[in-house]
Amino acid sequence: MNKNIKFALLLSFIFAFFGAKMNAQLKTGDLVDGIAVVVGDEIILESDIEEQANYAKQQGATVADKCEFVESIINNKLLIYEAKRDTLIENRSAAIKENAAQKYNQILGQFPDEKTMLSAYKFRTSYEMKNAIEKIDADNYYGQMKFGRITEKADVTPNEVTDFFNTYRYQLPQVNDEVSLSQIVMYPKLTDAHKNEIIARLNKIKQDILAGESFESQARIYSDDPGSAANGGLYTNIAKGKMVKPFEAAALNLQEGELSEPVESEFGYHLIQLVKKSGKMYDARHILLKAEPNADEIATAKKELDSIRTLILDGKLTFKEAAFRFSDDKRTKFNAGIITSEDGSDKMEKLNLPPTISYQIAGQNKGDITEVFQDTQAQDRKVVTIIKIDDVIAAHQLDIATDYDRIKQMALNKKKNEMVEKWVKEKLPNVFISINNRYKDCTFKTDWRKNTDGK
Repeated sequence: MNKNIKFALLLSFIFAFFGAKMNAQLKTGDLVDGIAVVVGDEIILESDIEEQANYAKQQGATVADKCEFVESIINNKLLIYEAKRDTLIENRSAAIKENAAQKYNQILGQFPDEKTMLSAYKFRTSYEMKNAIEKIDADNYYGQMKFGRITEKADVTPNEVTDFFNTYRYQLPQVNDEVSLSQIVMYPKLTDAHKNEIIARLNKIKQDILAGESFESQARIYSDDPGSAANGGLYTNIAKGKMVKPFEAAALNLQEGELSEPVESEFGYHLIQLVKKSGKMYDARHILLKAEPNADEIATAKKELDSIRTLILDGKLTFKEAAFRFSDDKRTKFNAGIITSEDGSDKMEKLNLPPTISYQIAGQNKGDITEVFQDTQAQDRKVVTIIKIDDVIAAHQLDIATDYDRIKQMALNKKKNEMVEKWVKEKLPNVFISINNRYKDCTFKTDWRKNTDGK
């Protein structure tokens, strides 16, 4: 099982996206779609396998052995099947369905119209695409949760890390040039006059709605929220604690159908309408006007951050202290400003850095701090930033003396895969698995066929 489980888990959310198209794009001579594998009550279609393989190739993955690839999908489906039967894994079907609708609207916001989007993603209807997104999220959630439940007690000792290194040292990958970076990020502050201008615009929209315009049409025209604008500003089945506090407090203090006053949050200014409240869940519409700083406000923020940079360079303030006191980036301010990659490491390959940061640190050495520069964060939020180069690591072969934590993680991953492989062997006799005879010549690492009807 080993690497196939991890491969399937990591790619399940993108793979499933293409499985829902089924035989919409069949060409003359193509195999008519049908059931390839059944795992419990989880079905894998031939179109799922073909589309997943094609997409994996487009993403640079090697799919030379179709049997191995099919087995990776079967592995993942077994995890999903057992996860849905595990009473300790929360059933999040309603939340996943709602998130799928929101993701659909976010994607729609990137296209001029729905038809263009559906054509680009090769779906025939919005219903089909929403179902595919829902399937992506469901498979990803249940697969990861079951993998985590099986391996939650996994650990490795220093001796096991050393043994792993000695066994695989000549197979370990080369590390490309890396850097460790820290940052201080500041959000340019809007002047009172600018804030009042945005609030006045939102109040004008509110008056138009009270005068007879529909909230939905105004949201589609004016809202800056890509996740809800195309859906008339609507969010449904919102759980308490899901939205930012100012939004939630305002929404839950409204009567059904009532409009709020303009509400300020970290995203801008909201006009909110409570649609329905039921227990711990509620539906609400909103219109968001982003608080975009103008050139003067950005210049003021740059000047303020430059003065902080000067204090650091003069030794009057450490970078860690400055990050804690002045940075607006919640992800890094409480961690000395240290930037981490998706896997939590503070070492990042230079080739994978955002272009703006790559440009700013070019030619810089360990310990240097960049000049203040303008950058853009999530949701196109304009910020001003300084970066400190904490370390520069030249390309090298992984070595236990310098890369212990990374090698430890590799050893831990190997142990986790072995735990899941053992779990599969124990579960296999009790799970119905049917594999189409089309794959009768495949030599699988796991003997799936001992519990199959061979159809």
